[in-house]
Amino acid sequence: MPKFSYKAINENGNKISGVVDAATIEEATSLLVARGLIPEKINAQGEVSSGGAFSGLTALFSKIKVNDLIIFTKQFRSMMSAGVPIIRLLQVLEVQTENRVLKRAIAEIVVDIRQGSTLSEAMQKFPNIFSPLYCAMIRAGEMSGSIISVLDRLIYIIEHEHKVKSDIKSALRYPVIVVIALSIAFIILLTVVVPQFVSLFSRSGLTLPWPTQIAVMLHKFLVNYWYIILGFIIIVVAALAAYFKTPQGRFVRDSFYLEIPILGPVFKKAALSRFASIFAILQTSGVPVMQSLTILSETIGNEAIARAFEHLRERIEEGEGISAPLKSSRYFTPMVVDMIAIGEESGNLDEMLREITKHYDDEVEYAVKGLSDAIGPILIVALAAVVGFFALAIFMPMWDLTKLATKH
Repeated sequence: MPKFSYKAINENGNKISGVVDAATIEEATSLLVARGLIPEKINAQGEVSSGGAFSGLTALFSKIKVNDLIIFTKQFRSMMSAGVPIIRLLQVLEVQTENRVLKRAIAEIVVDIRQGSTLSEAMQKFPNIFSPLYCAMIRAGEMSGSIISVLDRLIYIIEHEHKVKSDIKSALRYPVIVVIALSIAFIILLTVVVPQFVSLFSRSGLTLPWPTQIAVMLHKFLVNYWYIILGFIIIVVAALAAYFKTPQGRFVRDSFYLEIPILGPVFKKAALSRFASIFAILQTSGVPVMQSLTILSETIGNEAIARAFEHLRERIEEGEGISAPLKSSRYFTPMVVDMIAIGEESGNLDEMLREITKHYDDEVEYAVKGLSDAIGPILIVALAAVVGFFALAIFMPMWDLTKLATKH
């Protein structure tokens, strides 16, 4: 069995080293944790060490699945409710977690907590695993002493957002498949079917009708300049990908998403639901309004709406309330503004935000269910246009050829 050398911290906080027999590095980690040790570095004997630099490299660029985060948070909440000490709790979670990225992140978090960091501070080192919202709420729970209730809200919001995203993806899956199939069929017809008929028509001396002429031109262009088309597509995709990584690019892209017919209203309602649910949870958790708006701008998932929060923070700092600045934003509906105003006046802002969330949750669910029905007619028209174009391009000259043969 392979041997792994390790450096770890024992229960007294002292650094120790040794060798452990294990089949894999994950098994070696589990064995050490089971002994009450916190691994710092583990490597197969004769290889370069691994594990200690994880937080600075791999974790910074690695993400985990939403389901893994949900399970982690639920297990964390359950053991915290049972009174399990934080260090022991995290050690158990590290052993139980199957995701390698999350497993190593938990090990790093344990080390940081032993060295005096708070849980939220340790989690902040892994932004691609624990979002700013996640860390801020954990920090609010630490300050208020209500971390269990905060974890309950975190579980709700992670599951809720995952469901909304999954529903939208499911609704768009069918249209995307149809568009891809149409594109493939269009290319096959142009490159395989049309040329065979065109050679027949050319030998007959017929004057080709305009649909056939367009099909021939498209065929020649595709066959003779396919490499230019492919290069152009690659350049455009790479340029857009680079541009969309910039703040201005994200703003342009997200603004466009909100204005797309049929899809735009769905994205806007989903963003409003996300805004209200996150804001309500932050307010209930005791996070200050200004900090809540900062977190919202980082987690709303839309750069166009995030910029609205930046202007909102500036006006609140000048002494205005929340509802008044929202009126100047094109993305917040009158209902949202009015209900927030009522919440401010009555002192029940979190309750009003929860009502907004319920309303837009229903709106999003209804809109997503109707998405396929709304896109269906458009796809049918597109399919009819493609089929009709090639039918005209092929059968119009065939009809002329039949008439010519009849005369002879």
